[in-house]
Amino acid sequence: MVLKVFFPTCCSSAESGILIGRWISEQNSAVILAVVHFPFIPGQVKQYLSQVQQVTKIKVSVLGSWSNSKQEKEESLSKFLEDLGTIFAHEPWIQISKERDSKFWSCSTLQKESNNSKEEEIILVYYDQRKVMLSQLHPPMDTTADRKADDASKLAAVFDTVANSKILFMTDRYDDGPIKLTHWQSDGVEASIIVELLKQASVPACLLLTFLLSLTSVVCKNRMLKYWPLSFLWSKLSTCEQLDHRLQHLQIISSSKKAQNQTQLMRKANIFVSLLIDVALGILLMSWLYRKNRIGHLADTLIPVADHVAKELQDLLQWLMGAPAGLKMNRALDQVLGRFFLYHIHLWISYIHLMSPFIEMILWYVGLSTCLGLTVALCILSDIIALLTFHIYCFYVYGARLYCLKVYGLSSLWRLFRGKKWNVLRQRVDSCSYDLDQLFIGTLLFTILLFLLPTTALYYLVFTLLRLLVVVVQGLIHLLVNLIDSLPLYSIILRLCRSYRLAAGVKFRVLEQMHGKPLRLLMQINPLSYGSVVQTYSLPTYSCYPKDSWTSLCKKLFLGELIYPWKHKGEKQD
Repeated sequence: MVLKVFFPTCCSSAESGILIGRWISEQNSAVILAVVHFPFIPGQVKQYLSQVQQVTKIKVSVLGSWSNSKQEKEESLSKFLEDLGTIFAHEPWIQISKERDSKFWSCSTLQKESNNSKEEEIILVYYDQRKVMLSQLHPPMDTTADRKADDASKLAAVFDTVANSKILFMTDRYDDGPIKLTHWQSDGVEASIIVELLKQASVPACLLLTFLLSLTSVVCKNRMLKYWPLSFLWSKLSTCEQLDHRLQHLQIISSSKKAQNQTQLMRKANIFVSLLIDVALGILLMSWLYRKNRIGHLADTLIPVADHVAKELQDLLQWLMGAPAGLKMNRALDQVLGRFFLYHIHLWISYIHLMSPFIEMILWYVGLSTCLGLTVALCILSDIIALLTFHIYCFYVYGARLYCLKVYGLSSLWRLFRGKKWNVLRQRVDSCSYDLDQLFIGTLLFTILLFLLPTTALYYLVFTLLRLLVVVVQGLIHLLVNLIDSLPLYSIILRLCRSYRLAAGVKFRVLEQMHGKPLRLLMQINPLSYGSVVQTYSLPTYSCYPKDSWTSLCKKLFLGELIYPWKHKGEKQD
């Protein structure tokens, strides 16, 4: 069986000593973690390794010897390094020697039973210890491939060994301990003053945030919000839903509970960066709105736009009350419906002009809420569109109810002609006998409804199209909000700046190959693709809109059932 030795590149220039690491017997592999160089006392080395094992829960032991002939005279040292195998009992005893003035290394194993150096096929794999320790190896996305999953589990053992040995890398050459190690942090422990200051400042910041969240939760749990209409508005307005969603994010960030694994840590980091960028974009939008009196210009533009929309609706209704596209409508019903909708438009124009003196003040206070984030501002825009097009929604509801009434009336009367009826208790169509009077009245009603259906259907079609146009605009806004909420910005930035932190696998590059010498490979990390990063670390989002299938949506439109812009409790979703 081939022996694989994973050797850190940072130890290639280390002084002669002994190799400590983990032996993975299932893979016949040795993961070298550090080099303990002379002078040392074997008893102290064993005691130090037992302490490391208690902390890391990894069986770290002395695996062999390391000889650097560039710095030592190997004639006097080679025998001593071989004799160390009798002190540190490990099978096999790995001997790695860096030859002087040569790029090839010699690597052999010593079997204790025969006490001879056995030349077997050995692969020497170099790896960047810092990158492997900081990286997170992700399982393959294609879980059906058994071979890929098996290879990933073998690599995971190597990555976990290095990642869980952080305590081993916390000692450097400046420590006064009896053991001198060479690893990736042996020249000095990597640290950042900015990171340490942020850690110190995060404690009072989290306490303040927790206090503010507790006050907010007390306000949200107030009984006044549980009564109608406040409870209805809180559950239906997208702004309230987004604020509740962001409050949950703040609770996750300010939680004192430590992240249990890398996934939870990445989720917290993604939420924090998403909130930070969202608020920064909201503040930029607020500064743009309050510069050069843009709020006043927006308020002055809003009333003419509303008047223009109302005028276009009046022209549309006048067209429907005539002969639209040459169609002959029922004149009496056409006039009744047209005047009914024209009266509603008149009421809407009066309402807009009544509110015109207060619109600038309302927009001024609404603009302040953009400091809560760009997503909150977009949700407010969606709610404003819903309020400004409330008359279109009312027209759609009136037309849909009238059309639905006629469609269900015609279907019920059609069953009457066939001697059927709908059984409400058993939810099925049963046979039924009708007398002559019932059939006569049913025929009259069927004829009336059938000839009035085209007029009603035309009004329903026009206002349904207008309603769908408003829903599409609001849907695009909510798609943008969901994109900002779900996009794992921290993971994407990490993939862009430090791609090795998100590892999808590894690739091996052949360095040298010579007969009689071990094959030397360089292990390089393959980063996750951007699509996999988004798929793995995307944040959960809320959606106040029902997720109907296209079949269910077309069925509702054909039968005249209302398409609500919010979810209903107990509503079945396809």
